[in-house]
Amino acid sequence: MIEFLLHIRHTGWEVIVAFVAANLIAQSVKILTVAIRKKTFKWTILFATGGMPSSHSSTVTAMATSVGLIDGFNSTTYAMAVCFATVVMFDAAGLRRNASKQAMVLNRMIKELLSPDSNVRTVKLKEFLGHTPTEVLVGALLGVAVSLALHFGPDFQLGILHH
Repeated sequence: MIEFLLHIRHTGWEVIVAFVAANLIAQSVKILTVAIRKKTFKWTILFATGGMPSSHSSTVTAMATSVGLIDGFNSTTYAMAVCFATVVMFDAAGLRRNASKQAMVLNRMIKELLSPDSNVRTVKLKEFLGHTPTEVLVGALLGVAVSLALHFGPDFQLGILHH
């Protein structure tokens, strides 16, 4: 594993691995959180949006951090990655969060307006589309941590192995 991490370091693959790892870690945390809180295990959460931490934030900050570590924090590519990450996180906490709130209100209205014996079929809207600012922040911090661990981790492991 250390050889693989050393092989991809300072390449585009480091960015991609950080991106994917941050996403998988964030989604796994959501699965565990729901399993503990609701005492039920749902694999479908791995592919769901919303919840703590924001996988959108973790993935884009992992990408931006990796780009900064590789190309430099003064580079044009880092600036572009930060701009992209900012748009994604703003969307997750803003637009998609408001869509979640609207879905909750509409679901409640449908439930209250239709009697149990109504023949009208309803489709429950997905309510967990967006994130709270805290979920976005925690996701962003997770993304930075994943990128730093991926970029500098082999050095620490090699240092431990050589002592």
